[in-house]
Amino acid sequence: MAAAFARDVMDSAAREKEVTLTTYGRKSGKPVRVTIWISTDGEHLYIRSGRGMVRDWPQNFVARGQAVLDLGGRKLKVKPRLVADPEEARAASRIVRDKYGSTVKPSRPGEPLTPGEQATFELLPAD
Repeated sequence: MAAAFARDVMDSAAREKEVTLTTYGRKSGKPVRVTIWISTDGEHLYIRSGRGMVRDWPQNFVARGQAVLDLGGRKLKVKPRLVADPEEARAASRIVRDKYGSTVKPSRPGEPLTPGEQATFELLPAD
């Protein structure tokens, strides 16, 4: 079973509207900071790139396999799990929509995943 974040981290993710994720360049290794939304179902932390995998930060995150999440003033080392299951990606979209509003449009079963659903990550604690 994968390691989980403490309850206070989940609670902070539920409260915070925006967080900063620092990834590291695939080629340069330089830190790249991005402000993004974060959501949780109480057991998992999710982030996503609304434009999909075309942006640098998700590509860096996958290539480097780690990043630093600034969540409520705490810096947490995280690793990505790209959500590959379409139903989990859609469920994560619904969680994001519930928190941020109707501008987030989850795809329906049988439809192609949206770019944001294709670039949905569960954050896991990094050693």
